[in-house]
Amino acid sequence: MSFHLAVSMEKPVQHLALSDWMARVDRLRNVANARRADAFSTRNSSRMLRNETLIEGNWANYESKEALNVRIAELDHWRDLIAKTFGRLELEIEALREEKKAAESELDSQIRPLAVISKVMSIRDGRLIPETTHDAPDTEIKNELYILENNQRLLVDRCQKAWEKLLRLEQVRFKITRELANKQDTEDMDSALVALDRNSAKISYKTDPLRNPRECSSYEHWLEHAKNMKQLAENELADTAALRDALFVCRQKSRDLLEAQRERTEYSLRKRIFLTQQAHNELEWQQLKMKEEIKDLACEIQSLEDALLSKAKILQLAETRLETRAMRCVTELCLDDPHNLLCKEVEKIEEIKKCLKNQIDDAKANFNLLSDHAKKIDEDLEHKKHSLMIDTEALQLHETLNEEEFAILKDHNPCELTDRNIELTRVEVDPRK
Repeated sequence: MSFHLAVSMEKPVQHLALSDWMARVDRLRNVANARRADAFSTRNSSRMLRNETLIEGNWANYESKEALNVRIAELDHWRDLIAKTFGRLELEIEALREEKKAAESELDSQIRPLAVISKVMSIRDGRLIPETTHDAPDTEIKNELYILENNQRLLVDRCQKAWEKLLRLEQVRFKITRELANKQDTEDMDSALVALDRNSAKISYKTDPLRNPRECSSYEHWLEHAKNMKQLAENELADTAALRDALFVCRQKSRDLLEAQRERTEYSLRKRIFLTQQAHNELEWQQLKMKEEIKDLACEIQSLEDALLSKAKILQLAETRLETRAMRCVTELCLDDPHNLLCKEVEKIEEIKKCLKNQIDDAKANFNLLSDHAKKIDEDLEHKKHSLMIDTEALQLHETLNEEEFAILKDHNPCELTDRNIELTRVEVDPRK
């Protein structure tokens, strides 16, 4: 039987005592427990932190989203306010433009009356010198010309003011339009931002997102700007209605004044024509009587001349008798009664001839005066006829200004003068409409 021996070899390292080994195991266990406890604490704090950050992030997102919704509502509120003001602004601009157009049409319509009045004055200047007088038609026509010129100045002034007002309103409308577009763009942008979430494809990291944008302003400044824009439109709208009313009143007043003056002018022309016709008729009657008187006076002159001629024969007879009786013999040549009566007859006939000659001279002088005055009457009648023709032509030309008005009155057919006045003054129409 043989023995086998086992060869044992130990590592050439330092061997630890069992107590050290146990201490090492305990130390590893303690470290492992501490690490597990730290890991548990870390996991617990991490879970709490995750929950808290999730809640805080969600609340921050909710608050920012609600702030955007509130901002959108505020933008919508101010946009509605400014849009309503913008609508009023559009209506006022259109109404003022229409009123300005009506005033310009009224101004253009007064060109023809000016030409007609100038033509009437030119026609009446063609009167002859005895009929060229400073009468009522001259005064009324000049008053009508003055009213027309004054109406034109007033209408031009009102149209200029309306044009300037329209320019300001257009500028305000441009600013309001841009303001509404900016607010609409901002509202659309904020609405798009509200629609974004964490899963949207359009989100990404941005460079320096916390920076303040250039030219940005405070909320108070933005609010003040919105109020100022609305107040700017309100201020421009404040006197627009008054300006439209002024245009309407000026247009209607100019029309009424011109119509009243036109009627006065035509009345004065008709009165002047009537007076001229009356004077013409009176002169015609005088001319007729003068011709009759001239004819009668001519017959009377002829009768006086015949009477004078007949007295020549009687005188010749008496003188012949006296001369023949002067040839008697001396004893019979005496101043007897026949001689005295013949002398008285000769003297009487001489006196009669003298009276007849004086009467003939007076009659011829009167005949000449009547003839001269008849010529003057004839000339004045011609002047009156010419003046009647001139004034009638002037009246007919002036009445053409009323043709359009008469056509309107014929279409409307008012029953009474009150209805016509209401239509002329347009009292029933509200100027603010």
